[in-house]
Amino acid sequence: MADDSEIPQGQGAYRRLLDEIRDGALSPGARLRETELAERLGISRTPVREAIRQLEADGLVVHLPRQGATIRSLDHAEVVELYEMRAVLEGTAARLAARAASDIELAELVALNAELASATAGPQAREMNRQFHRTLIEAARNRFLVKAMSALQKTLLILGPTTLAEPSRAVSAVDEHGAVLAALQARDGAAAELAMRRHVEAALSARLRGMRGREIPLEDEA
Repeated sequence: MADDSEIPQGQGAYRRLLDEIRDGALSPGARLRETELAERLGISRTPVREAIRQLEADGLVVHLPRQGATIRSLDHAEVVELYEMRAVLEGTAARLAARAASDIELAELVALNAELASATAGPQAREMNRQFHRTLIEAARNRFLVKAMSALQKTLLILGPTTLAEPSRAVSAVDEHGAVLAALQARDGAAAELAMRRHVEAALSARLRGMRGREIPLEDEA
């Protein structure tokens, strides 16, 4: 068991590994060898072991015979199921936000979408997109929804970099966000939920196109 001085290192290692999974540096099927990770991260094996246990609890890591700790893979059906749940949760968030979001939060969403529109595809677009979705979910004012969405987003990390790495998808996402924003500003919960569901369905279509012809899926939320 890690002592108190190693707990921060374990959390730091956990966050580093999460980032590497999100960025695609650790892809599905990648083995997590404690000795190699400890050397690369410049820490002892104990916090690395703690980080791997956390990733396993998140459902991101599995232990395979003769391979040990490995980043898990998602098959086609699991990807579809994940996006179905994302559509339910984010659609609900949009409906609740239409009622509960403050004018300041709506203005922030508009600003974030404008930044996404001017961002280059890749990490910058991914960050603006993540902030947009996080802000909308928080604007729903439902702690249980936030918790459920957080768990789902961790599983989505397995898919790697965002589909917004494709410039055409980034442009489409801005337009889809615009439809959500128009409904939010009109305080029309049903329209906001429908617009968000359509957005998530479009993201799923982009994901499946990226998976086609590949053995493992690539990217993250759009």
